[in-house]
Order: sequence, then C-alpha cells, then structure tokens
Amino acid sequence: MPGPSPGLCRALLGLWAALGLGFLGLSAVAQEPFWADLQPRVALVERGGSLWLNCSTNCPRPERGGLETSLRRNGTQRGLRWLARQLVDIREPETQPVCFFRCARRTLQARGLIRTFQRPDRVELLPLPAWQPVGENFTLSCRVPGAGPRGSLTLTLLRGAQELIRRSFAGEPPRARGAVLTATVLARREDHGANFSCRAELDLRPHGLGLFENSSAPRQLRTFALSPDRPRLAAPRLLEVGSERPVSCALDELFPASEAWVYLALGDQRLSPDITFEGDALMATATATASAEQEGASQLVCNVTLGGESRETRENVTIYSFPAPVLTLSEPTIPEGKVVTVTCSAGARVLVTLDGISAVVPGQPTQLQLNATEDDDRRSFFCDATLEVDGETLSKNKSAELRVLYAPRLDDSDCPRSWTWPEGPEQTLRCEARGNPAPSVHCARPDSGAVLALGLLGPVTRALAGTYRCTAANVQGQAVKDVTLTVEYAPALDSVGCPEHITWLEGTEVSLSCVAHGVPPPSVSCVRSGEARVLEGLLHVVREHAGTYRCEATNARGSAAKNVAVTVEYGPSFEELSCPSNWTWVEGSGQLFSCEGDGKPEPSVECIGSEGTSEGMLLPLAPPDPSPRVPRISSELVPGIYVCNATNRHGSVVKTVAVSTESPPQMDESTCPSHQTWLEGTEAAALACAARGRPSPQVRCSREGVPRPQRLRVSREDAGTYRCLATNTHGTDARTVTVGVEYRPVVAELAASPPGGVRPGGNFTLTCRAEAWPPAQISWRAPPGAPNIGLSSNNSTLSVAGAMGSHGGEYECAATNAHGRHARRITVRVAGPWLWVAVGGAAGGAALLAAGAGLAFYVQSTACKKGEYNVQEAESSGEAVCLNGAGGGAGGSTAAAEGGTEAAGTAEAQAGGEVFAIQLTSA
Repeated sequence: MPGPSPGLCRALLGLWAALGLGFLGLSAVAQEPFWADLQPRVALVERGGSLWLNCSTNCPRPERGGLETSLRRNGTQRGLRWLARQLVDIREPETQPVCFFRCARRTLQARGLIRTFQRPDRVELLPLPAWQPVGENFTLSCRVPGAGPRGSLTLTLLRGAQELIRRSFAGEPPRARGAVLTATVLARREDHGANFSCRAELDLRPHGLGLFENSSAPRQLRTFALSPDRPRLAAPRLLEVGSERPVSCALDELFPASEAWVYLALGDQRLSPDITFEGDALMATATATASAEQEGASQLVCNVTLGGESRETRENVTIYSFPAPVLTLSEPTIPEGKVVTVTCSAGARVLVTLDGISAVVPGQPTQLQLNATEDDDRRSFFCDATLEVDGETLSKNKSAELRVLYAPRLDDSDCPRSWTWPEGPEQTLRCEARGNPAPSVHCARPDSGAVLALGLLGPVTRALAGTYRCTAANVQGQAVKDVTLTVEYAPALDSVGCPEHITWLEGTEVSLSCVAHGVPPPSVSCVRSGEARVLEGLLHVVREHAGTYRCEATNARGSAAKNVAVTVEYGPSFEELSCPSNWTWVEGSGQLFSCEGDGKPEPSVECIGSEGTSEGMLLPLAPPDPSPRVPRISSELVPGIYVCNATNRHGSVVKTVAVSTESPPQMDESTCPSHQTWLEGTEAAALACAARGRPSPQVRCSREGVPRPQRLRVSREDAGTYRCLATNTHGTDARTVTVGVEYRPVVAELAASPPGGVRPGGNFTLTCRAEAWPPAQISWRAPPGAPNIGLSSNNSTLSVAGAMGSHGGEYECAATNAHGRHARRITVRVAGPWLWVAVGGAAGGAALLAAGAGLAFYVQSTACKKGEYNVQEAESSGEAVCLNGAGGGAGGSTAAAEGGTEAAGTAEAQAGGEVFAIQLTSA
C-alpha cells in the first residue's frame, strides 16, 4: 500500500503537538483558556487536488468535535482531542472550513481558508483576418479560460519574440478566474508572414509555489496593399482568325506581388499567362489565338486579385477573317515571243489590284496579257488585296515570277574583253553569260588549249596571263568572245639585279644601280640611310661612301625595298689611339699589347723586337675582340723597342713601339714575416714589413681592433694582430702579422705552507711562481745536507716530509729564460717548543738571550699564541710578521732572505732583503 500523503503527515504532526500541549496543560486547566486549532490555517491547492486538515484542541476532555466544510471527504482519523480529514476534488475558488470542539459547555472554533489555483493550460489567441490591409488596424485578443487566481496572472501579446503589450491582473478579487487581453495593432508591410502569439504566466512564487507559463499556438498574419488603379492592358484592337498575337496585363503598387492572382481571358477563352514580378509590380503576358467561331466583336479581360480585393480592366477586340489573294500565270515558263496571261483574284468583300490595275468592284478578279521578251525574264507580278475592318483598311499581297527562255548573250559588263588582276590574292574568275536556261561558259587558250577555271576561288599567278576564247551555250543557242588576261604584280629586287653587298675601292669611279622585276615595270631609286638625296651618275669613291643604301622599286601594285651594304676598301694605317708608341706591361696582369691597324679589309698586325734583349722576339698582341679563351702572357715580358707591321691586300705600313714593364705590390714571408717578436722595454720600432713592386709600393701597418698607443718603448700591451697594406698605382697587397712581446722573468711569489703550527717531523711546502715570456725554467737551491726534498713536475713546488733540523736554512727559487734570470730566497728555521727567530750572521753566544726574549714575547703576545707564524714577504724589512698583524718583539732575532735579478750568464746581483720564518713546534 502507498504511504501516507504529505498532508496527512502534517496533520498528524499537528495532532501530536496538540496532544503534547494538552498533557502539559492538564495541571493548569484552571489557569489557561481552552482553544481549537485548524492546520493548515491557510492553504493554496491546485484545482481538483486534495488536502489533509488537522483539527485539534487543548481541552482535556472535549465532549464532541468536528470539521464543517462543503468539500468532499475521502477519509477521517480521530483521537481524543484531534481530528484529521482528507478533502478531495477541491474545485471551489475559495472555501472556509470550520474546526469546532465542545468543551465545558463552550464551543471552541477555528476557521481556515482554502483557495484553489488553476494552471494556464489553455491559452487561446483568437484567429486573425485571412488578409489584413496595410495601414489599417486589426485586433489581437487572447483568452486564458479558468486560469487563476486572476490576480497572479500576467498576459503578454507578442509579434515573433517582440512583446507588443504586457498586462498584469494584480489586485483582482481572489475568487476571479480566467483573463482576456485585447489590443489594437496597426498592420505594416513587414508584418506579412509574421507570427503573433500570447504568453500567460501564473506566478505563485509568493505563496511558496512556482511560476507556471504557457503560450498559445502562433497565428500568422498576411498583410497586403493593392493599388486603387486598374491594370494596364495591352492588346491588339484587331485580331485575325488563326493568327497569334501577344497580350499583356500590368499592375504596380501591390504587395506582396507574388501572392496576387491574375485572370486573363479573350471572350470565353481563358488564357494561360506567364507572370513576372519586379518589386511591387506585376506583368502577365499571354498569346491570344482567335478561332472562326469568335469572329466579330469580343472582349479581352484582365483581373488581378489580392487579399480578397480585385482590380479589373476590359478591352474590345474585333476578330476578322482575311484569306490571302491568288495570283496565277497561264505559263510560268515560256519561250521568247509567246503570249502569257496573268490573273489576280481574292474572296468576297476584297478589292484586288494587279500591277496597279484594280478590279472594277470588290470580289471580282483582274487580268493582264503580254508578249514575252528577253526583258520579261524574271519579271515579278504583284497582286494586292485590301479589306476594310472596323474602320481600318487591311492589305495582303502575293507575287509570281515569269521565266522567258532565250539564247546566250556575252555582254562586256558580265564578261569584259580585257581583264587585269593582281597577283597573289585568291580571286574568283568570272565570265558570265545571260540566257535562259542559264548557259554554260568555257574559256580556253586557242594556242595551247589551257582552260581558265571560271567561278572557282583560286590564287592568281603570272602563268594565267594571255588571250582566251570564251564560249557560252544553252538549248536556245551559243555566243563566242575573245578576252585578254593581264596579271599585275608588285616589284621584286633579287640578288642578281640588286646584290646585297657591293665593294668599292677608294679612289675609283663607280655608280650604284639596281634592276627590279614587276608589272607594270617599276621605277628604282637608291638613297643613303639617313639622307634624302637620290644617288645618280658616277661617284668618285672615298671612305665616306661606305654604308647602307636603301633602294626602292615602285609600280602601281606596290613597292619593294632592299638594303644594299657598300664597303669601301683601302690600304692599312696606324693611329696612336689604336696602337700607342709607348706601352707599359704590368707584371702578373696577363695583359696583351693592343695594336690595331686601320684598313679594309682589316690588316694583319705583327710586332717584332728590333734591338737589345728584345731583338727578334715576337710581341704577343691582343685580338680586336678579346674572349675568355684568348691566351695571356704568363711569363715575364722582355722590354725594348718593337716594330709593328700592318698588311692587307692593298698595301702595308710599319710603326715603332717602346715597351716597358711594371708590377703590382707583393709581400711574402721573406719581406713581411707573418710572426714577429718584440722585447719588452726595448725602443719602440715599426713592423719589419716591405713589399716588392714597380713603382716602389708604400707599406702601412695598423693594429686590428684597439689601436696601438704611441710609446717610446715596447710594452706587453703591444702584442696582437696587425694588418699591413702595400699600395702602388697597379694595386694593393695585404698581409696579416701576429706580434708577440717577450719579457724577462720575475719571481712574482715565493710562499711557505702551512703558515704555522708545524711540529718537528711535520711537512712543509715552498711554492714559487714566476712571470716570463717565453716561460721561465724554475730551479731551487736548498741548504746543504737537507734530505728528502721533493719537487713537482715543473719545479714550481718544493716539499719536505718529516722536517728535521737539517732542513733549516736558506732556500732560493730562480726563474730563467732567454732574456735573463731572477731569484728570490727564503730562510726556514727548524725550532723547538719555544718560539725564536734566527738572525742571519748573529753570534751563537746570544742563543740564551734570544730564547729569553722569545719567551717574553710569547707570553706577552695573545695574537701569536700557539706558534701561529706564517712565511710572509716584507720588502726591505727584517721583521717576522704575525698572522694577526702584530710585529715581532723587541728582543726577537730575524732571519734574512735575499732576492735579486741577473742577466743570463752574469753574477747574482743583491736585492732588498726579504725575511721569512716558519715555526715547527714539537709535541
């Protein structure tokens, strides 16, 4: 079984609450008033729904109780002080149930309020007009029957998604149900095809329920605009039976034009028009065909309907019948000299005319007779017929041709006695004869029988020229005629009559003439290019006559032109520009001597040495048009005097040429070494770079990157890469030089490790670092008899393991390279438990005094406790320096260290004293 409804649960909860209150109040019956309670007191139920009501009291022993309501009940549950009842099918908009109990002779009452609501299940938009004129108002009406309460309803009228009007019915009586919303809307063109709808909203959210919405089915509006003018009808006023004529009907200012309906009819015959639209205009076209049954007066109707309204136009049309006239010849083809009869006739009411001769009355025929001659062949006869219809005169005509048979005629107009044709283009050769039937024409040469092809398209050639006999024949006879054919053609200049190249010799007399071929015979004239004067007569040849001449031949058929190149030949000669008297050959350039002689034909030139070392030697010459394959001089050219000889078939000439040689700059390892070394401290000098060349090149060297500053002596900063450039008039040569700066050795550092706290038997290390270029060789000198001394691979470190007293003394580190030697010394003392410093050269008898002074210094100094002495360098000093910076005590002795620099191979030179000390403390 289904569980209890939520209403029943709420009622039972109220009942238990009332019972609890009753139990609590048993002890206070006399103090508190009794009451009746109804839950829920106010309820909103959907129409047709159900509700549980709980009626209770705090009376301890009520006599009786109940629930008064007009609503239907479905079930009841009771207790001592409570009653629960289910109300079903609640349809009243508003009802007030009453809960009552009888207690202590009093009636206790509680009144409730139940209201129903109904969802907007039916939203109706009343139908719209089938067609609505644009610019007129129409009504939108929306009904929502039964929905409520009306005060919670809101209705909205929409055009598509656009809200037109929205109305809320707030403030209406609670019992009011259903709603109607009406609006007046102006119809617009853009509303055509628009959907209108109504939306209903029942908002019960303030009562703890939801928002219920529903919309009507959309209704589409169709708007239209129809011009008050009538359609324009274009139709013929007269229409012949069996003929087809176009008709058209047009109307503007209608919307939507595509929705318009067009009716087009001729009398009772409905036409099928083709309708086209352009904007708000309509055009209907059709073809009207009249039948014999429609002969007489009729009407053409055009009706345009849109939106239930119509516009109509009518035009009167007269339908008539008019057969064509009949034209007959007694004999269409007749021999020359015979008689022929021509007759013209038509139907009733029709007046006929034959070649200007009219019938006496309408409906009667007319005739014409004649004796046929050659001139009547192909003569046309015309029969005109006229008919009057509705005040308008209509006409039709018929024609016929007469053929007359006669013998051929060869007239000069159709077959001339003399023909002149141009050569080349295709022509149709015609010799035509008159005659009926049409005669055949044949033309042939009397001597050779060659036939002339008549009436065919073909090229005209010179071979066609000559005299032909032409014969025309048909069944009526024949005609004969002689004709002459002349073929004309444009001039031609060939190589025989007008050669392309002519050679003249300077100093002779000649004339320039060209012979041309052509019909009619052409005239020929020659002019030099760029000039207008025509050459005529004999010429005394000079070099200036050489050039190009244009010869032109002209006749009636055209012209021909030809360029004639005239060459004037002459003996050789030398010019200074083309063969200089002095020539300088640049070594390595591979250049050849250019010596060209002037002459026609071009002379051959040869240059041979005439004296000195060049005698008998051939000087290589450059060709007039050098190419990549021309050989160049690869070896040295011998300077000297050469004689050049130019020769052609008209003579020879000689010239003397002086040849000298020069060369571009050249630097190599021998003149400019790529690696050079300077010594620091020497006097600054330029790079050792020179160049070979003629004239002598100038050499300049500059440092790449940072420029070299001006110094009197060489510095290490002068090392780097230099670029040297040698220049003379024939070019440049560059060379890169790397400069290295070498310097004497210097012992930059001599140090002992550890700095202090070494006990006897401990280890110590002496480190020597030198600066030199090329790198220095390191050597050591230790105290005599010192055992177990170890050196590193490059001698920079001296180490002692297990120091003993014999290790005490002076140690010297010397650095040596090719530029000198430098040495530094350090003295190491091996001491006992007490600190003392040995002083070089002091008397051995002062040992006790030194020990006492050392002890006092040791006690006095806190910074040098635990023997923390390091080997330090003190220039020109005899003090041992403490790690924390305190000096030695007044009574302390010093150990001297010496350093000095000497040149390679010289005695050691003394330098400022350097003092070092190391303490080795015993356990």
